[in-house]
Amino acid sequence: MQGGSSGIGYGLKYQARCISDVKADTDHTSFLTGTLSLKEENEVHLLSLSSGGSELVCEGLFSHPNEIWDLASCPFDQRIFSTVFSTGESFGAAIWQIPEPYGQSNSSTLDCVASLDAHVGKINCVLWCPYGKSDKLISMDEQNLVLWSLDSSKKSAEVLSKESAGMRHSLSGGAWNPHDVNSVAATSESSIQFWDLRTMKNVNSIERAHVRNVDYNTKREHILVSADDESGIHIWDLRKAKVPIQELPGHTHWTWAVRCNPEYEELILSVGTDSAVNLWFASASSEKEASERSAEALRQRVNPLLNSYTDYEDSVYGRD
Repeated sequence: MQGGSSGIGYGLKYQARCISDVKADTDHTSFLTGTLSLKEENEVHLLSLSSGGSELVCEGLFSHPNEIWDLASCPFDQRIFSTVFSTGESFGAAIWQIPEPYGQSNSSTLDCVASLDAHVGKINCVLWCPYGKSDKLISMDEQNLVLWSLDSSKKSAEVLSKESAGMRHSLSGGAWNPHDVNSVAATSESSIQFWDLRTMKNVNSIERAHVRNVDYNTKREHILVSADDESGIHIWDLRKAKVPIQELPGHTHWTWAVRCNPEYEELILSVGTDSAVNLWFASASSEKEASERSAEALRQRVNPLLNSYTDYEDSVYGRD
């Protein structure tokens, strides 16, 4: 395992809790991050990796009216993104568009495309459909999933359906299945729930306490990775999800979030409240495949922790 200051840093004026890669920008490696400050005006920074790969450059700086708790970039339009925000008294969610032209010299005002105003409780996240140029997205509060149809040209968002998860569950987040347009995984205090968007019903679940975050492996259809507060990282084969097929130790404090590498199926990134970002190598092999290996080969298996980036001063909550 390697460790220490081997990453590329970028300084923000205020604290930040979320970051999103701009998938629609196919020409650059770029990210959006939003600040979480008690000040009235927060900021969204558009960052890109320099041509030499040695630094993150601010390509645009935009004012945002409230504290940003979640941010997600539109997968097909690099100028559009969503935020979940707090006014101090309530939570809201909105879709924004970056104006043109823009730059970092002055803070530009974002164009509000639509407000996702069908919630009355605390909104936790917005999920964009990962398929093509779909107009579908999901917003999630502690009790409800809401499926929306977005029309950015008309600056409107229409509720297609809304369903309650039930009073026994408190939803915290989720991930849209990249292999099935009608399937979404949602995390709650006691389980991972799998929702069919055609019926807006919970069709299956993994009973697992304190799951903080989940992500699908984009290269392997049935593989889901979860981050548990105290027990680390678990890799699941959803065809037989009674027990995880692999476990990773996670972090020395709460494991807050995980993300599967979109290109290399065996790489997993995790962040935690121990102020570290960890890069893991996980084979995601089934139990049958693992049992066919020799005991000697298993004993000689390399440490799954490839690198730990520890040059952070506080808990790390965002990853992408």
